[in-house]
Amino acid sequence: MNYRHVFHAGNFADVIKHISLISVLRHLRRKEKPFCVIDTHAGRGLYDIESSEAARSREAGTGIARIRDLALQAGLPDSLSVYLDCVKSEGEGHYPGSPRLAARLLRPQDRLVAIEKQPEEAEALAKALAGFSRARAIAGDAYASLAALLPPRERRGLVLIDPPYEADDEFLRVAALLEDAYRRFATGIYLLWLPMKSRNETEALGGELRTQGIVPAIRVDIDTDASGGADKRRLSSAGVIVVNPPYTFEREMRAAAQLLAPRLGHSIDAPAQISLTTL
Repeated sequence: MNYRHVFHAGNFADVIKHISLISVLRHLRRKEKPFCVIDTHAGRGLYDIESSEAARSREAGTGIARIRDLALQAGLPDSLSVYLDCVKSEGEGHYPGSPRLAARLLRPQDRLVAIEKQPEEAEALAKALAGFSRARAIAGDAYASLAALLPPRERRGLVLIDPPYEADDEFLRVAALLEDAYRRFATGIYLLWLPMKSRNETEALGGELRTQGIVPAIRVDIDTDASGGADKRRLSSAGVIVVNPPYTFEREMRAAAQLLAPRLGHSIDAPAQISLTTL
């Protein structure tokens, strides 16, 4: 596989995924007890969204570029506000990936383990996390290495599963990975990102989680082109499934969705549809 997230960094799917991530992390920070974050497909950590690769896809224009000015508004949902502050802190033209966002929210007692398989991306990830003493980058395959990390010694934490979905059997592999992780660490919070290329695959995955007793869970879906007018060569729908969601999660995401939907749609007259469903 040769997936490189720089082509997609900062797009609408990243916006939803990363606000969800921050919502969970803010909940974990409410208690003094330490927590661990494990990012299974971490990427390079920090992206130049003005690079030639990003310029070819222009996907940041479907996401972060449309909502930056929300930071000027008062009374934003806390997770949305923190997300925008984190992006701004990276400087013009740069966008933080999930491991960098998580690293920024760690306290001295917390830690991050970020795994990346592709050598070039793993090298960049190590550099992106070098300034964070509580973050560790691992070059390796999460499908092979996650089990050894669970349960974390803190017995509290989040596992973010965000593969590229390039392989034909990726949904099946993800389901097996999550099922095994849940058996080892049933009290952990899991955040699984999904591209919604096939509604059948998405529904089947939700059904499999219920069958395996991996509940409670909430799915957040975003459809940026419900009318069907967008370029179908590009992803227009995505979602996240949060297993063992914090009690604050649904309320925060619904509040954020009200502000995001009008800005993330295919056009001004066609707002995105953002929905939350209990699985």
